[in-house]
Amino acid sequence: MKTIVLGSGIIGTTTAYFLAKAGHEVHVIERQPEAAMETSFGNGGVLHTSEVEPWSRPGMPRAVLSWIGKEDAPMLLRLGALPSMWQWGLDFIRNCSLERYRRAAAVNLRLANHTLSLMPAVRAETQFPYDLMQNGTLKVYTRREAFDTNVAESERQRGEGLVFEAVDARRCVEIEPALAPIRDTLAGGIYAPLDEHGDCHKFAVGLRKHCSDKLGVTFHFNTEIRRIVRSGDRITGVETNKGSMNGDAYIAALASYAPALLRPLGVRVSIYPAKGVTVTVPDTAWPDGPKVPIIDDTRLFGLIRLGNRYRCSGSVEFNGWDTTPSESRAQAIVNNVISVFPEFAKCYDKASAKVWAGLRPMPSSGNPYVGATPVKNLYLNCGHGHLGWTLACGSSQLVADVVSGKQPAIDMTGLTLATHQ
Repeated sequence: MKTIVLGSGIIGTTTAYFLAKAGHEVHVIERQPEAAMETSFGNGGVLHTSEVEPWSRPGMPRAVLSWIGKEDAPMLLRLGALPSMWQWGLDFIRNCSLERYRRAAAVNLRLANHTLSLMPAVRAETQFPYDLMQNGTLKVYTRREAFDTNVAESERQRGEGLVFEAVDARRCVEIEPALAPIRDTLAGGIYAPLDEHGDCHKFAVGLRKHCSDKLGVTFHFNTEIRRIVRSGDRITGVETNKGSMNGDAYIAALASYAPALLRPLGVRVSIYPAKGVTVTVPDTAWPDGPKVPIIDDTRLFGLIRLGNRYRCSGSVEFNGWDTTPSESRAQAIVNNVISVFPEFAKCYDKASAKVWAGLRPMPSSGNPYVGATPVKNLYLNCGHGHLGWTLACGSSQLVADVVSGKQPAIDMTGLTLATHQ
């Protein structure tokens, strides 16, 4: 069966891989000259079961309103974005109940664990480097109340498959010696030993090459999708700047651009772009920095080593489809990292640091859209939010199952369009 994948970020590329493994003739349409050049290019780098909670959580709407106008806020709403996001915003607020939050977290955890179960076989087959490290993730807390609350929530998730260790300050330093200077300020930490990390862009490009060279996948780069054509209950083709393409099945892996292209087809997905910023610097000036990814719950940043680089993240901004990195927000992330790890200042040179911004396709429910639609030959794999790298292989393998008419490998409740919140 000829199957066309729309988009070649980490989601589209992994979709192509699992479809080709299932025996499909796969074509991928991508407007960029290479895979993973947008949302997947410079993300946080962690595949984590320990950070699958949705942003739609109790108290979040009030917090977002209180952060308006604060350039160093962890989540900044630009007032100019309101006209384009009001419907999504109402859906988001509706999903901020405790019941929906916990349900969405459980769905994401199920899918994240599925991804981690698939990664060893993917690595064994493909054999390309992507700065992989498998030493877990450590979330650290300086506030006792926040630590106790998060440990209790993690304990609740243990029965749903979360593997973690609640640790005191001494154990935090044992896991990551670079925390020694701030040991006395730590209330504790949550260590997730099964989490992995690596360069998502390198992985996507390596997988793309494997798909092209070994699996017969055809990637149509520098090809812009203009319209998906529907006739009756089926998709009949895709119009691009290079002409029309036709197939038997179509998978929308279009990230933040999915709603606009799917809406004319009668398919509604509640996704809005959330701009994330990362700063990447060489590690040579601080060789003794963290080897374990650190997530600071108080200052709301992440710091990870990727090969010979450090990458810090910790910002989200609702500003429509603008992809320009905010200098002030990037600097706020760096300042937060330096407040905990002063040695990071040796690595950071504003003139040479690589500042990146990408649009996370944020679902209002906190869960991605995976699987069939009312249009018989159109399938979804989009809306992964801040968890694209974490959920990519799992959701793509499920889509390949559904397109191939097979029983999905795991329960898809909460992921399909029909069971979405």
